[in-house]
Amino acid sequence: MVQHQLRWIFSAAAIAGVLTGAPALAQTPADNTKVNKQDRAKGAATADQQKENSSDRDITQKIRRALVDDKTLSTYAHNVKVIAQDGQVTLKGPVRTEEEKKIVEAKATEVAGEGHVVNQMSVAPAKSSKK
Repeated sequence: MVQHQLRWIFSAAAIAGVLTGAPALAQTPADNTKVNKQDRAKGAATADQQKENSSDRDITQKIRRALVDDKTLSTYAHNVKVIAQDGQVTLKGPVRTEEEKKIVEAKATEVAGEGHVVNQMSVAPAKSSKK
């Protein structure tokens, strides 16, 4: 009896996956190879260079919290790299729009202070709609 119910449940789930087009199986893997090439440049600030002193960790944490708490920002903006080194903050990665770029920089400046933020963010190209 239990085996019959389990078979029915798994069959129903498989059919539902086929009917919905199983989008999870059709997704192409994320590839940031081109975006991450800039991190290979000599002297470029990278996340592994984040300082472990309490003031830099605190700055990074406050900026990250401000970004994540702002639900108007895209996932791209929520995932911007925030690198603090001796009070100097570098922002890297793609965002969706120029406006978002300004908002992220303003939030970082509010925490780190004027003149302590280097904006190396880029605007990601718009997604093409496949129909």
